[in-house]
Amino acid sequence: MPRVQLPATTPKRRAWNKGRIIGQKRPLLPKQVWAIRARLEIAGNLRDLALFNVAIDSKLRGCDLVRLAVSDLVKDGLVRERASITQSKTKRPVQFELTENTRETVLSWIKAPEMFACPFMFPSRCHDRPHISTRQYGRIVRGWVTAIGLEPSGYGTHSLRRTKAAEIYRKTGNLRAVQLLLGHTKVDSTVRYLGVELEDALSIAERIDI
Repeated sequence: MPRVQLPATTPKRRAWNKGRIIGQKRPLLPKQVWAIRARLEIAGNLRDLALFNVAIDSKLRGCDLVRLAVSDLVKDGLVRERASITQSKTKRPVQFELTENTRETVLSWIKAPEMFACPFMFPSRCHDRPHISTRQYGRIVRGWVTAIGLEPSGYGTHSLRRTKAAEIYRKTGNLRAVQLLLGHTKVDSTVRYLGVELEDALSIAERIDI
């Protein structure tokens, strides 16, 4: 039977990934963290400052971060130094620390008039939603990275989850510690998540001068 050559067709829609950087989102560098933090402090944006600091310290996925309740972080009017939640993806508990700077911003935020009688840490400004959505969180993150001159397609909500974890591994090389902090069930997942093998290979290559 002869083969029928069908005419070429042109897609009507633009490919969703055209012009975008696809793959793992980069973690922020310490200087980028401080640049975003300084901008938020100067602007007096208490909600975004608390959201940013908690995102960095907690290393939570966006879906868990936006659902944080005030009671998860605050007890008897004091912000916890360590907190624990059950991850929605794995249904396993994960603990995280809150640094002094983060505790101060959280305390300032929960005392703000906008937080009166709010059960969630990051309430939505839409009346039909109890807290911000992961999509809204993504838009907020894009605004942060764009404000300091970064290409937004290279960064996302996972950039904040990876930032402190990547820095811990870079300084200690302790994969097990990072695995526990991220709440991964297998260390292999942590290796892939951090891109450890590639990072190590690049570090070795940088030390070799021919």
